[in-house]
Amino acid sequence: MDYVPNSDAQLQSMVEASGFRTFEELIASVPQDLRFPELKLPKPLTELELQREMKRLASRNTSSEQALSFLGAGAYEHFIPTVVDYLSGRGEFYTAYTPYQAEASQGTLQVIYEYQTLMCRLTGLDVSNASLYDGASGVAEAAFMCLNLDPDRGKIIVSAGVHPEYLQTIRTYARGINVRIEVLPLADGATRPEDLAAGVDTATAAVFVQSPNFFGVIEDMESLGDVIHGKGAQFVAIPNPISLGLLRAPGEYGADIAVGEGQPLGMPVSYGGPYLGFFTCTKALVHKIPGRLVGRTRDTCGDLGYCLTLQAREQHIRREKATSNICTNQSLMALRATIYLSMLGPRGLHEIAAQNVALSHYAAEQIARVEGCRLPLTRPFFNEFVVKTPVPARVLCEELAEQGIFAGVPLSRFDPARTDEMLVCVTETKTREDIDSYVAALREVARRVEEGVKG
Repeated sequence: MDYVPNSDAQLQSMVEASGFRTFEELIASVPQDLRFPELKLPKPLTELELQREMKRLASRNTSSEQALSFLGAGAYEHFIPTVVDYLSGRGEFYTAYTPYQAEASQGTLQVIYEYQTLMCRLTGLDVSNASLYDGASGVAEAAFMCLNLDPDRGKIIVSAGVHPEYLQTIRTYARGINVRIEVLPLADGATRPEDLAAGVDTATAAVFVQSPNFFGVIEDMESLGDVIHGKGAQFVAIPNPISLGLLRAPGEYGADIAVGEGQPLGMPVSYGGPYLGFFTCTKALVHKIPGRLVGRTRDTCGDLGYCLTLQAREQHIRREKATSNICTNQSLMALRATIYLSMLGPRGLHEIAAQNVALSHYAAEQIARVEGCRLPLTRPFFNEFVVKTPVPARVLCEELAEQGIFAGVPLSRFDPARTDEMLVCVTETKTREDIDSYVAALREVARRVEEGVKG
């Protein structure tokens, strides 16, 4: 049954209005095998059979609860207090749809307001939106927000220390518009102010710097910000929110926008989502921020109330005046972040960040003693670091996975030339005994694989 109510003549008219002669020309860029895939569905199952099948499929995956995980690269295993699951799982929150209209529940609006307040305090900036889908979409939205600020500035500079998938998302957003994206190389894993000074100019709309960056290195954000503002560009910081328990907040070193992945704030790795994109900025940019904001006010009776204050998106206002067509926010994930940060408080967040630093540095010291392994970067890091391996990192990781250890993320996944490097992450969920077990297994597997390669 065809659920599209347009006639063949109407469809052809739309195709021609798009500048094509046929529908096949319109979808020429879509691979042939993806255009009209045949759905080979299994026979119907009873509820009991379906439960068994889903459990069978789930058993094929090994979670970080079953293995010793040192994975990071944008998705991090942190301890989540039980209260986060309990409160976010209550029916009042769990089934509530994201607030679109004026009659949205006051409870949902208050949660978002509290989330915005906590994110502003965390990042040291004036305004937070209600959240976005994930860190990647948030970074891309920031890029286009900056481009829209000044039509004469059509260049974006992205540090090579920014997550490769964030850069890829910016490129995807930018496809079809006139914008130049330049990637600034690193030196010893960090962005150098002198290199940035040579690249930033009056045509630069924004510069994106992640700290701690994708390789775990802590960037000199204040010096980079001075260079960026010297040319009138926007300074976009991409912090790990847990690191802000120890490191200076983006607002303290002059960032105009802070955006990134909120998954570490009470969300499980969960095979990649759902996650949370946070987006904060200075008050000067409030009318350009994507998504929407919840504000606090009083009604005609003087009672406290919450409402959608700004809704600068294409579903609420005329499309040509919308700042973005981003459709919704991650309300349930924003709730989890709100509960998590409320339970920890500043002292708790500081303690977790300190544990991340202490344990990751202990791990780095021990791994560096493994024959053939070394740490190629010398800069300070937070909870991730690059390890140079004596054999292809992918082989090491596969061998260790057989022993129930996720050793790290092979960097060849992002750069085929980096076959002998992996990114190792250590959070507060690991003990020194866990790290010692990992290092012992790494030493044995590295020796065995290296001997096999030589043989």
